[in-house]
Amino acid sequence: MSLMKRGGVYWTYFYLEGIRYQMSTGTGNRRLAEDIAIKLRDQENLKRFQVVNYNPQMTFGELATRFLANAKVRAHHPQRLEFLLPFFADSPIGRIDKGLVSKYRRARHAHKKVSEATVNRDVEVLRRILYWAVDEEHLLPTNPIARIQLERERRKRRPVLSVADELRLLSAASVHLRRIIITALDTGMRRGEILAQQWEGVDFDRRLLSVTHSKTPEGEAREIPLTHRVYELLVTDQKRTGPIFVFHGMPVRQIKTAWKAAIRRSGIAWHRFHDLRHTFNTRLLEAGVLQEVRKTLMGHSSGEDVHAIYTHVEIPMKRRAIALLEAWHREQIELQKGDVSHGTDQEALPAGIAGLLPARAGSGSNPD
Repeated sequence: MSLMKRGGVYWTYFYLEGIRYQMSTGTGNRRLAEDIAIKLRDQENLKRFQVVNYNPQMTFGELATRFLANAKVRAHHPQRLEFLLPFFADSPIGRIDKGLVSKYRRARHAHKKVSEATVNRDVEVLRRILYWAVDEEHLLPTNPIARIQLERERRKRRPVLSVADELRLLSAASVHLRRIIITALDTGMRRGEILAQQWEGVDFDRRLLSVTHSKTPEGEAREIPLTHRVYELLVTDQKRTGPIFVFHGMPVRQIKTAWKAAIRRSGIAWHRFHDLRHTFNTRLLEAGVLQEVRKTLMGHSSGEDVHAIYTHVEIPMKRRAIALLEAWHREQIELQKGDVSHGTDQEALPAGIAGLLPARAGSGSNPD
């Protein structure tokens, strides 16, 4: 198999059973052309044995139905299809190209004010489904929007929960939600990870929590040292097996209603539950924790070899990071307590908030 550039585009030439084939790869990028050339040769070889039966006339609506029934579907796929299907449902998958995607983008903006990032997520799902049609169902020889360029996205400010708002929120939250909020703030775990967490993943002797279920491979089974307040929260209700977070004996599956109610009662600005994860990361940053340690604690992909990261970010480094976080949090709590004791913020804090404030050192009471 060989490549030759003609008119700025690479063409591939290969022989099968003594027959010479020449095909355009459609790209001037040599590395991409090499990958496409291999696929073109494989497809021609499959055709010889009548294995491939392309169906570019299939509608996107039918393809989406197949995808939902047979593919590895993630939660956001059906959500994005709610917007994609009204526009693409009757379009033959072989006719979906960059021009049609541009029309969709304009229609999406015309119907409702949405960000470019939102539409980009739609296009990514569309592209993912077409890739599935190529790789799994062999309905298309290539993905017609494989190299489509997404629009540049503006970075949004990620809200971070202040310590004062944290105290208001904890004061207003129901008991079961309060335990979940504290865990999120002190571990950086995602909502799904927290709700799926099992007692088997908690090592009380070593004061470590091993994440039992994560949305990312990097986050699976990562070990997070427990802060003192999370340790006390868990040890008082310690069990051998089963889910940690329950309500009336049943595992907690959703917290949307309880979260909205707590935000409303607390009187603070709207925050998503996921903002607690951003808050954890920001507090570690302000406490001086290195980026790679923060990534490991949060289960982020590093963009490098995963094993290289996990070999040098060891438990002692994680423990020091959590200790820095606790020290930072104590300092902020002391500042809030000072404001309350001097009456500088009396009206801002709700009644009963003093119960969530640790006592000052030397006051004769246990600060925890």
